This record gives sequence, structure tokens and C-alpha cells, in this order.
Amino acid sequence: MGLIELSGQTALITGAAKRVGRVIAASLADRGVNIVVHYNTSRAEAESLTAELKERGVGAWALQASLEDPAQIETMWRRALDSSPGGQLSLLVNNASIFPEDTLDTLSSESLEKNLGVNALAPLRLIRLFADQEQPGCVVNLLDSRIGGYMRKHVSYALSKRMLFSLTRMLALELAPRVRINAVAPGMILPPEGESGQELERLAARAPLGRWGEPEDVANAVTFLLQNDYLTGQVIFVDGGAFIKEDLYG
Repeated sequence: MGLIELSGQTALITGAAKRVGRVIAASLADRGVNIVVHYNTSRAEAESLTAELKERGVGAWALQASLEDPAQIETMWRRALDSSPGGQLSLLVNNASIFPEDTLDTLSSESLEKNLGVNALAPLRLIRLFADQEQPGCVVNLLDSRIGGYMRKHVSYALSKRMLFSLTRMLALELAPRVRINAVAPGMILPPEGESGQELERLAARAPLGRWGEPEDVANAVTFLLQNDYLTGQVIFVDGGAFIKEDLYG
């Protein structure tokens, strides 16, 4: 069937108020997609984004929820359906995540549970709600290009992203053909909040393409997966080829 026309559809994007999520939202809005902007604590950024998106001629709504709380996720989902034209959502981008530091020595059950809750179980809950609409649709999960390596300073995060990777493949099978589930695995795009770009520069110099990417590169990959109706269970690595070099992050 070729590429799907996205204009007029409605997407829920988690963690859309800032950074990569914000760029994904703007990119989809430029293609005529209405956007439900999820945020947790970034209310000012979410409200400014919705104003910008409305100026582009699409519908936009900012909804708050802590993704650690299943009840808040369900409330946000119901509010998103109420806001959306036609009362349904056809696109879902699970972008939000947390990125705390811990090692195998400092790993705690609390840290692991929090990472799994936000980075893996919240997307699962949203995908279940998405599938319950019993309508065709597409989901894109945001992973990490290092899911195949050893992230020694972010163990809980790494485990949660690997779980989301497995869920992506499992759900692609279970929900086909009505709902397509794919993923994008960004690499060297932005430094963690509050950190300089020095480490990014060091790693980028060792990547096959020799440079870091831009949030727009991730947004383009998300759009491609949403539009191509013959892709499911796929992961696009947006990292300049870094995932090919197992020792890059060492």
C-alpha cells in the first residue's frame, strides 16, 4: 500500500515537552498530525509547545501524568481520547524515559523498579490501552543504540531498555496485523541534561560516520516507521553506525 498519509491523525507522544520528544512532536505536526503532549514536571515547556503546534494549524493538548503511576497513565489516556478528534488515537510514540546512574555494585531493587516502571512498563500499559481501541494504528518505542552492549554506569536503565526491546518484538507479533509496533534506537544525539558535550564529541569521533546526530535525525526515523505500513517489529539505530562497533562505548 505504500506510505500512509499522516495528516489528520492524532498522536500521543510521551515526554514530548523537551529535547528529542519536542522535535518529534514538531516534525509530526508539520505533516498535519494532531499532537497530545504528555509531560510529567515540565508544564511550562509543554504549554509553550502546544501553543507552537497550534500555530502550525494542528490540534495540540498538554496532559500531565507520572508514568510511574498506572492510575495516572489511565487517566491521561482517557483525557487524550476525549481531546482527540473522533475520540481515538492512531499513533503512539513512547519517548519518555529516565536515565539515572547506577552500577552492578550500587544497583537496588528500588532503582530497578523505577526504571522498569517508567521505561518499559509504562509503554506496555499505553500500548495495551492503544490496542483496546480495536482500530488500526502504529506505535514507535524509543530504545537506546547501546541495548546490545554493557552500560556499566546505567545498569537499571540498560535493563529497562532491553525489556522494552523484547516487548517491541513480542507485541509486534501479538498485535499484528491491526497494530504495528516498531522502535528507534538513538545513539549520540544529545548529552544527558546538565552535562557538557565533551563525552559526546569523544564517542562521535570514534563512530563510523565520525560525528554525532541531531534530534531531527531521530524524528525522521520515527516518521518513516509511522508511514511505512509494511514494517513491524523493526528497530532503526540512529547512531552514525556506532552499534556496529561493540567497543565504541568502552
